[in-house]
Amino acid sequence: MKKTFEPVALLLKAAAFSARAHAGQYRRDAVTPYASHPFRVCLVLRHVFRVKDEEALAAALLHDTLEDTCTDFDELAELFGVRVAQWAALLSKDKRLPEPLREKVYISQLESAPDEVKLAKLADIYDNLTDAKSLTAKKRAKTVRRLKTYFDVLKGKHPLLASARQAVKNLKFGL
Repeated sequence: MKKTFEPVALLLKAAAFSARAHAGQYRRDAVTPYASHPFRVCLVLRHVFRVKDEEALAAALLHDTLEDTCTDFDELAELFGVRVAQWAALLSKDKRLPEPLREKVYISQLESAPDEVKLAKLADIYDNLTDAKSLTAKKRAKTVRRLKTYFDVLKGKHPLLASARQAVKNLKFGL
C-alpha cells in the first residue's frame, strides 16, 4: 500500500528522522554535525536546482541513512513509502561489498537511476565539493576525482539535469 503524505509533513518527518539517525556523527572536520549535510543537500536540490518533487527532497534528506546508520530499507519504506526508500537506496553504497566492487555497483546504479535520484546525487556532489574547500590539497584532489566519476554518469532527459550539472561545474573544481 502506497503511503501518502502532505508535502511539508513528509519533509519535516524526513528531516527529523535524518537528524536522529545521524545523531553523534560529524563531518570530516570533526566539528560540524553530520545532519547538516543531508539538510544542505535537500536545500541545494530545492533552491539551487529548483526541484519541487517532495519525494525527491525526502530522499535527499535520507540519502545517507542506509549507508551510514543502522537504518534499513524496510524502515524507510514503512515510514516514507517505497519510492522514497528505493531512491535513498540508489543513493547509498552497499557496505557489505568489498571496496572496488562497491564503487562499480554504486556507479552502475547511479547511471541507471531515475532522474530525480541523479538530481539528488548532483546536489550531494555540490555540497561535498563546497565542503572540500576546507580539506588538505591531497584529500581535496582525491575527493574531486571520486566525485567526478559520479558526476560523469549523471546524465538524463529531465530538464533540470543540464542546469544542475552546470551549477556543479560552476563551483570550479574541474568537473
